[in-house]
Formats: sequence, structure tokens, C-alpha cells
Amino acid sequence: MTGDASVRLIMTIMMMVFFAGLALDIAVPAVALTLMATLKWLVENWPAANDSPSMRKAETA
Repeated sequence: MTGDASVRLIMTIMMMVFFAGLALDIAVPAVALTLMATLKWLVENWPAANDSPSMRKAETA
């Protein structure tokens, strides 16, 4: 490998790492927020949680 080819290879690898980091910077929070929203929805809509006597008392009060 010549010096020019080595520099191009190193630059290409550096760019790949940089853009992979950017992709993860977007993907990881998106997955975390989706998981949080899903868990919130499950807690609010879980049938057993809404059928408890204390829940019925709170609704009528």
C-alpha cells in the first residue's frame, strides 16, 4: 500500500466511525423514548390496574 492509499483508508474509517456515532446519537434516544411511551401506555391501559377497588373509589370521588 502506498502512503496515499493508507491515508485514504484511514480517512474512510474515520468518516465511517463519525457517521455511525451520529446515527447512534439519534437512534438510542428514539428507542428509549419509544420504550418509555410504550410502558406508560401499558401502565395506564392495563386491565387489572383499572379494575381495583381503590381505582373505582378514586373515580367516583
